[in-house]
Amino acid sequence: MGQAEPFRATALIVEDDVMQREMLCVLLEESGYQVIQCESAEAAERVLDKSAGALCLMLTDVQLAGRMNGVELAHVAKHRNPNLDVVVTSGRPLKQPLPDGAKFWAKPWAPLDVLREAEIAQLS
Repeated sequence: MGQAEPFRATALIVEDDVMQREMLCVLLEESGYQVIQCESAEAAERVLDKSAGALCLMLTDVQLAGRMNGVELAHVAKHRNPNLDVVVTSGRPLKQPLPDGAKFWAKPWAPLDVLREAEIAQLS
């Protein structure tokens, strides 16, 4: 009989900057997380349509390509999964309110912050 694959928490990374997105994905994957990456809010919305309940963390930039920004995506994500740990990041102050329970991180943030947040999300 084969052994069951250990549970791996899944994070959704939404970032249109390829280098930042790749850095986040590598950081989380090397720490044992499964990662889904999207470069637009619309792509992330499709992931949320299919898998919102399977995610433990969504980290998104505010400025994204397409019709929806990261704050709007945070509202969609929290509507689909109120227990999802959502972090919105930007190098500029927010101009829109976040949904209840979502967090804002001003850039730059440390990689350790991401790992700490992923651990918290996995335990929630």
